[in-house]
Parts: sequence; structure tokens; C-alpha cells
Amino acid sequence: MSLTVDAPVTPGPNRGLNQAGAVTDHMWAILRRGGADMAQLGVPDRRSDRAEVEPWEDIAVPKAHARRLAWERSVDDAAHQEYLGFRFVTGAHQLDPNQKPKTLGNWLNSLVEAKRAGTRPETLNMIIPGNIGSGKTAAAFALGNEAVLAGIDTLFVKHATYLTWRRPDSAPHNMKSWEVRKKFVTCELLILDELCGEMDMTATEFARRETIDLIDARISAGRPTAYTTNLRSRRTADHPGLGVVDILGERLLSRLESSAHVARIQGPDRRKPAEPLDW
Repeated sequence: MSLTVDAPVTPGPNRGLNQAGAVTDHMWAILRRGGADMAQLGVPDRRSDRAEVEPWEDIAVPKAHARRLAWERSVDDAAHQEYLGFRFVTGAHQLDPNQKPKTLGNWLNSLVEAKRAGTRPETLNMIIPGNIGSGKTAAAFALGNEAVLAGIDTLFVKHATYLTWRRPDSAPHNMKSWEVRKKFVTCELLILDELCGEMDMTATEFARRETIDLIDARISAGRPTAYTTNLRSRRTADHPGLGVVDILGERLLSRLESSAHVARIQGPDRRKPAEPLDW
């Protein structure tokens, strides 16, 4: 007589065999790290908190961090850290109506939509002229701060600084002159501050050539640029001082104005003391 007793037959699921939809957490993690397409396997995505997604699974977070660092470094290089708090209508430092926050905001929205659609912005350049101390630089920084938050790679540089950095061994961070050009030509949005701001006479051939090259390269690539300047576009009877065209030439100004909107900022000098100082 045999002492062996046949074991009862048990259905597969009761023996611990899981169906694809019931894969364990451990196996789910292994499959994802191996590059498996969970949707094709019929496994629902269990991640409920996107903030806990690791960088290699979602590059949006590290890209946003890198975008912010690049913007802040350009602001540090300009020694304008105090402008990082400016926003259009929120935050500790808001623009007033004279600084055209709605105009700048509408332009920024058009840039965001163009980037999403992969098209060239309809208005490529924003020119922000105004008197000294009128608040145009603060408005430009608010534009940059908002653009970075909106997902646009943005850099800031003064016109005179860019020209200096384009000379051999003059740029910070051990950058070569060609790296300076590449950096400011390829960023998605460039804020070029004080266009012709330190030029009180006709520009040198070097300054004219480098400025035309920068603006032409950005326009040809369809990359938007915001310019601030204390100067008028041209010399007139009412404004006999030099204009941008007198310094850099008609060709450059025509190229710049071909797809541009002007947001003139008017108002008193915000940096002027309330009472005149007695020297």
C-alpha cells in the first residue's frame, strides 16, 4: 500500500502567481528602471506624487533648475541681483502701469505659444526705450523672471558688457570669445540692456560689426530679443541728441525694427533723490 497522498489541485492565482495587472511593487519598479513601457504591459501608472519622480524619469524638474541657474548667473554677472524679485503683477516688487506689465505679459504669452507650436514668434523683438531712471531695466528684469518661470531659457547682458566679453580673454568663467557669442545667440530669449548706452559717438567698426552679427544671428534663427535703451531711434529736431541709427547705422535699425513692438516707459527718474543734494 502506498503512503503517498495526491495533493489537491490549486488554481494558479492561489499559488501566488500574479497576473500582469497585479504585478508587485518591487517588480513594477524593476520593469520601469529597465525601460519597459508600462502602458503596453497593461500596468497602470502608480505614481501619485510627481514631485517624487526621479530626475531620469522626468527631466522637467532638472531642466527648470538649470534654466533658473543660467538666468541667475547672467544676473550675477551684471551685478543686478536686487532685480530678481521683480514680477509683472505679483510678488514683493511689482511693475506699475507706466512700466507696461500688460504689454510685456502679452508678448511673453505669444513667445510661450510660439515655442509650444514650434513656430517663429510673430513679433520677434521688444524695444523698451525710456529716460534714465524711468524703470525700464526693472521692467526688463520682470520680463526675464517671468519668462524663466514660463519655461523659456533666458539670459541678460548689457550691450557694452557683451562687446567687452567678445574681445580675447575678457569674458568671465574662462569663456572663450566664441563661447560668448554662442551663449547669447542660442538662448531662447535674450534681454540686451542699454543698447548703445555707453556710446556717445559713432560706434567703432568692432562694436558695429559685433552688434549687427548678434542681432542678425538671432533674427535669422527666429529667437526673440528684448532691448532697453535711453536713446531715440533717430536724431530729430525735437531730440537733437544721437539716436541708435546715428551710432550703429540705418541697416541695423531697419533689421531690428522689421519685426518689433515698442513699449515706451515714461516717468520721472526713480533714482533721483526727492530733495536735491547740496554739494
